[in-house]
Amino acid sequence: MLPETETARIATGSGAVLTGDLAVPHGARGAVAFAHGSGSSRHSPRNRAVAGVLRDAGLATLLFDLLTEDEERTDTVTAEHRFDIPLLGRRLVAAVDWLAAQTSTAGLPIGLFGASTGAAAALVAAAQRPERVRAVVSRGGRPDLAGDALERVGAPVLLIVGGEDREVLRLNERAAARLTAPCSVHVVPGATHLFEEPGTLDQAAEAARDWFVRMSRETVPR
Repeated sequence: MLPETETARIATGSGAVLTGDLAVPHGARGAVAFAHGSGSSRHSPRNRAVAGVLRDAGLATLLFDLLTEDEERTDTVTAEHRFDIPLLGRRLVAAVDWLAAQTSTAGLPIGLFGASTGAAAALVAAAQRPERVRAVVSRGGRPDLAGDALERVGAPVLLIVGGEDREVLRLNERAAARLTAPCSVHVVPGATHLFEEPGTLDQAAEAARDWFVRMSRETVPR
């Protein structure tokens, strides 16, 4: 059975309204919000591929645009927003609060999946919403850009990195050393930054699925 899908309109509190796609499988056990990387959108084929794997495991998924259309047009020219981690973190917090307020996802444990700079935004949001965010996964991310928020994250964190993405792997290992929350670095052999090699994105998606499913099993319903 295909999951029920709806268009999300997420108010940020600063006047900006973000657009997203929420898909909720029947009997969903948790919900995962996606934060895409720099210069991307909710239509990211890699994030959508991962989202499909999560939905097959009974997890609702929210893919949304971190920037408005006007901001996106400006960013395409100036790149002034894509590395604004505090801004992106606030946008993701708004998405977490939105999920908690929806009838179809209220009460579900919430996970965050971040790619590239979206991983830093996910960690910032997790630090700001410790009572709602129960797990974080980064794929090819830049958790180091989360700065001081790393020490304030309480949710378990999975850092997925390509084995051939050596500089990003080094940055992830440094970030992992700063995290006080439970953390694991999962290296996908042979994968580069975008996980374009055959089978590597599948491995990343399966690792993320297992991490979020464990989140849903370990959470006591409230």
